[in-house]
Amino acid sequence: MAPALKVEQTIQEWGNGLGVRITSPVAKAAHFSQGVPISVEVVKDGVLLRVVGKPKLSLSQKLKAFDPEIHGGEAMTSTPIGKEII
Repeated sequence: MAPALKVEQTIQEWGNGLGVRITSPVAKAAHFSQGVPISVEVVKDGVLLRVVGKPKLSLSQKLKAFDPEIHGGEAMTSTPIGKEII
């Protein structure tokens, strides 16, 4: 099976470890984006990176995606009860 996209890159020092920059075309082909969790496996001929879930959204991203029409709006839509009555 031929790879869908193949590039050659150089491993570089990154802090106390090593790193490879994932270019935009490779990231798009692999469905990688910032925050997406991946697994890193050492296999017979090298290293395999695989997406293992969806990215965790920040609070601002969650609030931006919130739509009261879809998500129900107010949490308590009833009239005040008990000690709430003034």
